[in-house]
Amino acid sequence: MSEPSTVRDNKAASRYELAVNGDLAIAVYQQRGDLIAFTHTEVPPELEGHGVGSTLIKGALADVRARGLAVIPACEFVAAYLERHPEEQDLLAGD
Repeated sequence: MSEPSTVRDNKAASRYELAVNGDLAIAVYQQRGDLIAFTHTEVPPELEGHGVGSTLIKGALADVRARGLAVIPACEFVAAYLERHPEEQDLLAGD
């Protein structure tokens, strides 16, 4: 597996994208004001188990942090990532 490219925000498609070996991992979101809800994460089967999903979410959350947004982890993968990375939990939207 080659080195993944940079995580990018495809605003037109409302998703973060990470290209690896010609395949595309995505994290779909809905943004409302200062809140961003991650609703679905998809990693091509041939890339699973190589940390591509975690790299995608790490990059997406870095962008979210830079933009001053709060996260709603509606996607199970994003929720699990945040649970495993307490240093990112300050991004969680309050109740």
